Parts: sequence; C-alpha cells; structure tokens
Amino acid sequence: VQLQASGGGLVQAGGSLRLSCAASGRTFGVRMAWFRQAPGKEREFVASIILSGVSTYYADSVKGRFTISRDNAQNTCYLLINSLTPEDTAVYYCAVDGSGRLVAGYKYWGQGTLVTVSS
Repeated sequence: VQLQASGGGLVQAGGSLRLSCAASGRTFGVRMAWFRQAPGKEREFVASIILSGVSTYYADSVKGRFTISRDNAQNTCYLLINSLTPEDTAVYYCAVDGSGRLVAGYKYWGQGTLVTVSS
C-alpha cells in the first residue's frame, strides 16, 4: 500500500486548503484517517471516514472547520480545512487500514504534507 499526501502549503490565517491522499493497493476500501503533528508535539488524530463515507469522526479541536471526504472511484481521501489558524500549522499525514484515534491503530501511512499558517 502506498499513500501520497498533497495539498499543503503556506496560507494566511482565515484561509482554506484542501489536502488530498491518493492511495494505491487493495486495502484502500477501509477506514481512512488524517493525523497531524505540530513542531515539538506528538502526532494527533484529526479526522477519519469509513468506507461508505456515511460516518465521519473529528477531533474536537477541528470540528466545524475541517471536513473529511473520500472518492472511492479515485482511491482518494480529502481533508478540507477552513478558517485556518496558526495553531493548525503542522505536517498532516493520511493513514489507512485501522480504526480509532490512536496512531498505533493504523497500519499504513503517507509521507505527510506541510501546512503552515501565517498570522
């Protein structure tokens, strides 16, 4: 399984970004998730989505601002980030084949994409 995350960049506070995670391999059809790791901090759960896309889960810190979605035909998961704040600055990672909100709960990880928010 290979995951390729993209879409990060430098954005001003209040702006938006859409991150993408393109997956290859037969395990794509399971839960997908996004995590992030800010400088000097541990990697933390951001959002996850089940196979059908009907159910989504968010960390309290991003609820209402972030939206996770997936396109199973394109083998791609997305994370739309609105109303960005400097506290959202982090490397964002996508992960598949797992469950829950713990890093250890996912088997495959992408390389991460850096989001930097300027004030």
